[in-house]
Amino acid sequence: MQTTLADAFRKTPEGEVAERILRSCVHCGFCLATCPTYQVLGNELDSPRGRIYLIKQVLEGAAPTAKTQLHLDRCLTCRNCETTCPSGVEYGKLLDIGRHLVEETVGRNPLESATRAVLKTGLGTPRLFNAALKLGQGVRGLLPGPLKARIPPAEAAGDWPAPRHPRRMLVLAGCVQPGLKPNINAATARVLDRLGISLIAAPEAGCCGALAHHLNDTDAALASARRNIDAWLPHLDAGVEAIVMTASGCGVMVKDYGWLLRNDARYAEKAARISAATRDISEILVAERDALKPLAAPRSPLPAKRIAYHPPCTLQHGQKLGGGVEALLADAGFELVPVAERHLCCGSAGTYSILQPEIAGQLKTRKLAHLEAAGPELIATANIGCLTHLQSGTQTPVKHWVELLDQALAAP
Repeated sequence: MQTTLADAFRKTPEGEVAERILRSCVHCGFCLATCPTYQVLGNELDSPRGRIYLIKQVLEGAAPTAKTQLHLDRCLTCRNCETTCPSGVEYGKLLDIGRHLVEETVGRNPLESATRAVLKTGLGTPRLFNAALKLGQGVRGLLPGPLKARIPPAEAAGDWPAPRHPRRMLVLAGCVQPGLKPNINAATARVLDRLGISLIAAPEAGCCGALAHHLNDTDAALASARRNIDAWLPHLDAGVEAIVMTASGCGVMVKDYGWLLRNDARYAEKAARISAATRDISEILVAERDALKPLAAPRSPLPAKRIAYHPPCTLQHGQKLGGGVEALLADAGFELVPVAERHLCCGSAGTYSILQPEIAGQLKTRKLAHLEAAGPELIATANIGCLTHLQSGTQTPVKHWVELLDQALAAP
């Protein structure tokens, strides 16, 4: 795609990246067929190709408007288009640049600004989130149906094995997952313990920064990244093998630390090292599959056998990881039912389901119809956002897949 950047952007780091990405787009339109918002809205400005044109206009000097901002806001950042694109257009990076530029020019009204600030602070601060969650759970029975569905009942974590193996890995505790589903990381620790790997957490680490990043607060996102890097590097220096991600949304963010901090003289090299050491839990277990197989063969009936698996966008498109979870569940004796439109987003997308509830709701309904078509006993996924979003629309239990694997390994 031919483009001529305005003087304000020419020869800037962001301008050079944007120009390279824009020139790689050949305007083929393949992305329209796999874009969730285009499927729902049918408006090309709500497709990757349309948004690329909007960003191109801004970079060439056109003044963005609230309408420009609306179409960029409606993007789920699912990156399905990147999987589809034959030209390898790095749409996600271009969208980050475009959203930031538009935000600086157009701004937000007071209500939007306040809503985004509350989401960023409330969801990204475990102490505040957990206090609000406990309050909501306490009055959950008194709430109307739609609101009640958004607040999961309290759950307890199982045992977390004490560190006892020479092999050690780090886990990101995360911001909302320990409060919503505390058993996910504990189940991961139990699975790894059976393989002779101790899972530990660095208490100084916190939110990965994805929430702030997708709400266009770049400074806050990078501050979170730097804090986590400082918390994790001493552990890597001490021999920790990997940083394990049990939420694929966090995983795709931490794997991008190297890119996001590439121009930071103090942190560029350290960030690249952290990104290189980061693995989704499925990557870890696939690498250990030969050792896991003898343990995973179920010796008694599983609590649920027929599973519908939803691969989160952050896993299949953001991290380009596919097939690993399915293979591990099959090894453990689960039957994975066929699911149509596996590539499409469920509508969760971090805070998207809160900021764009109508579109998110339509995508959730569409996704659940496909997941439940074959009558599964349970739905499995790999990201806390997808899990809670889907569970709010169905009575079928929705679980993190590693919890199912842990159950299979624990079967007598």
